[in-house]
Amino acid sequence: MNDTPQWFPSLLAEKGVELSAEQLGQFDLYFRLLVEWNEKMNLTGITEREAVYEKHFYDSVSLAFYVSMNGIGSIADIGSGAGFPSIPLKICFPHLRITIVDSLNKRISFLNHVAQELGLKDVKCVHGRAEDIARQPEHRDRYDLVTARAVARMSVLNEFCLPFAKKGGAFAAMKGASLEEELQVASRSLSELRGKVRTTHYLQLPFEQSERHIVIVDKLDATPKKYPRKAGLPLKQPIE
Repeated sequence: MNDTPQWFPSLLAEKGVELSAEQLGQFDLYFRLLVEWNEKMNLTGITEREAVYEKHFYDSVSLAFYVSMNGIGSIADIGSGAGFPSIPLKICFPHLRITIVDSLNKRISFLNHVAQELGLKDVKCVHGRAEDIARQPEHRDRYDLVTARAVARMSVLNEFCLPFAKKGGAFAAMKGASLEEELQVASRSLSELRGKVRTTHYLQLPFEQSERHIVIVDKLDATPKKYPRKAGLPLKQPIE
């Protein structure tokens, strides 16, 4: 018997995401590994069970409220940190093929351990900068869906993430509160990187009521050869 908060499977079921006892057990083990490893390295400032389930697990799975995961085969999660949103999505939708890109090798070690302990198949953790990995043929213009959660401003994220998405694929940026100005500033980078905003969704976390926005960007064509620029440049000199 695990200590999963009762509201978690109930609220997800209301959104059409049904979890088995095995999947709930995987979330419970993920929580315990997160807290255990967080004592050795900085993975999250949130370690209380209810808060982790709301602000990390539920928040991550909320992407599936707006994007049908049944139609997605492969996901690239850029700057995943402790595995958000890709690991919770993988637990809920085991068919997904997940590639996680993160620049810190210690986090990659944690994520590999999580995937092994939870028995998750088709999870590949890649150590490196997004700008470098996106130039490798096996990752460039390859993925059905690319995700990034609370990583950077949209004008930067577009250059980090859109090169991974295949033509006809999509990029989902999971953001916090107010977004309007960010999207206006990001219009040039969207155009340069062959992206177009499809929809923007607004939600609030169920208890804390924190505001969230999810921006779905369609990838219209292959990434131009000059992008992404060399590592560090997108952050220092965003396309604006």
